[in-house]
Amino acid sequence: MTGLIAGQTLLRYPYEVRDEKEYFADIPDIKINKEMLDFAKHIVQSKAGHFEPEKFEDRYEPALKELIKRKAAGEKIEPPKKDKPSNVVSLMDALKRSVEAERGGKGAAVTKSAERRRKAAGHAQRRATTKKVRKAG
Repeated sequence: MTGLIAGQTLLRYPYEVRDEKEYFADIPDIKINKEMLDFAKHIVQSKAGHFEPEKFEDRYEPALKELIKRKAAGEKIEPPKKDKPSNVVSLMDALKRSVEAERGGKGAAVTKSAERRRKAAGHAQRRATTKKVRKAG
């Protein structure tokens, strides 16, 4: 099998080439209606374009070179600080709570009682860890 990758020819030995059925066997064969297929084609066509290598910016290689340069200079390298996780809300959970609240508040009550149990468990754990230890005798 041959293919072009960045202007080069890539050769594969026959034992490296596997039957596509091995890769796609677990994908179910489903029928897609014409409307959805047309919509998918429209999305692909609207996003299609020509690759312009001069517009591609490789930020990884310069960052790696800078890191190597700093390390070679004896500078202490520390991993970058991770961003604080955003307050992501599960829309499905929020919808379920909303539906339960509309039905009579059962879901809201369950949520409140679960919150009370969590707070009580946390309080008991803090109390147990701050208890003074008495010495015998």
